[in-house]
Amino acid sequence: MASSNGPTVHHMTTGLPGGRPPRLKFGTFLAPHHPVGENPTLQFQSDIEFAAHLDHLGFDEFWCGEHHSSGWEMIASPEMFLAAAGQRTNNIMLGTGVVSLPYHHPFNVAQRIVQLDHMTKGRAMFGTGPGALPSDAWTLGIDPLVQRDRQDEAMGVILRLLRGEDRFTHESDWFTLRDAQLQLLPVQDHIPVATASTLSPSGMQMAGKYGCGVLSIASNSTAGLAALPTQWSFAEESAAKHGQVVDRRNWRILMSWHIAETREQARNEAVDGLQRWHNEYNVWTLGRPGAQHVDDKWALLDQTVGGGVAVVGTPDDLVNAIRNLQQLTGGFGVVLGFAHDWANRENTRRSWDMVARYVMPEINRTTERQRASMKFLNDNQATLMAGAGAAVMQKIMADERASAELVTMMQQMQSGQDDRSSTFRPGGGVRDDQLPTSAGE
Repeated sequence: MASSNGPTVHHMTTGLPGGRPPRLKFGTFLAPHHPVGENPTLQFQSDIEFAAHLDHLGFDEFWCGEHHSSGWEMIASPEMFLAAAGQRTNNIMLGTGVVSLPYHHPFNVAQRIVQLDHMTKGRAMFGTGPGALPSDAWTLGIDPLVQRDRQDEAMGVILRLLRGEDRFTHESDWFTLRDAQLQLLPVQDHIPVATASTLSPSGMQMAGKYGCGVLSIASNSTAGLAALPTQWSFAEESAAKHGQVVDRRNWRILMSWHIAETREQARNEAVDGLQRWHNEYNVWTLGRPGAQHVDDKWALLDQTVGGGVAVVGTPDDLVNAIRNLQQLTGGFGVVLGFAHDWANRENTRRSWDMVARYVMPEINRTTERQRASMKFLNDNQATLMAGAGAAVMQKIMADERASAELVTMMQQMQSGQDDRSSTFRPGGGVRDDQLPTSAGE
């Protein structure tokens, strides 16, 4: 794996004990985007198993969304799904990515998040958004022009409830609270809170207003990537205006990847699923603005990878992409891999395995001291082995039976019967040039 520390990243906390850099956290964002055709009951179970697998691999965060249409996105209640996932996991944080606040009474949202925090023993994260799919708002009779304002209003009320403030009343044109106070507070002193951010500044501005984190969920698009360098400034400006503080460690950026041992293997595994996702979901189902049907699957793959939207390649390719993104943005706290079905289930699982085995430790310099130790031994082989060999020979020559065994070993070596070159022996040993020429020496 590559050993370069990469470009300097600004605006992040540095100088941790021992000279270690701040650890970049890793997680996933499961919308989900599952092609229609598989048994949905089994798909729910598969997604729960996916959460358990990432927990086993040491990933930090798992986010899942709320959607009510499209066929591809089946999780209607992220809280219900995460409560089930919480029973199969132990350490990974579990976040709503996101609750579409205009669709719900704020008091009910606050109660569900608190219950989730208790059921997961303090592992809940609260992600919010205005609602992503126009079809969902249409079904619920909500004017898209009011969705972001309603998210903002609901956020203010929910955060007051989660903080445990005294009873309060709130009158709105779409909900009412009278003498409201939660009867149960979260397990965590401060539940991690984040708001979704796409291309417009509203998500970042809302994060600044409330001093919370950000989910940059449009960064797996060309336009989204281009907007990242200026996005954080919207949060900082809004925070200053409202007397809040925002921290880049709470900035989560979405990336898409499929990883294999070679680029050719990764491309072969992902090309068909990527084409179906693009043509059937983005173009045919949603009709995303600017999205066009592409018949040539290899051209689509090259376009996707070449534009920086996704990494389809090796662990080294993903390491370089993350470091470039750190440089582009000035630094962030969590990288979220977009969960997709571009490859089959076995190859997808192996992709996430490789991220945990190779990408995470390389980015966070986990193996740096191991490499330093290995190099120290290499640089000092003669000195270290000479001392160890001399100590062994001293003990051998001081014992009559051991000396006799040494004679036998030397005879076997001379006759080619000794198998020391093919037998694993842990630690150091006696080098040939340290052996005496006869048993009496």
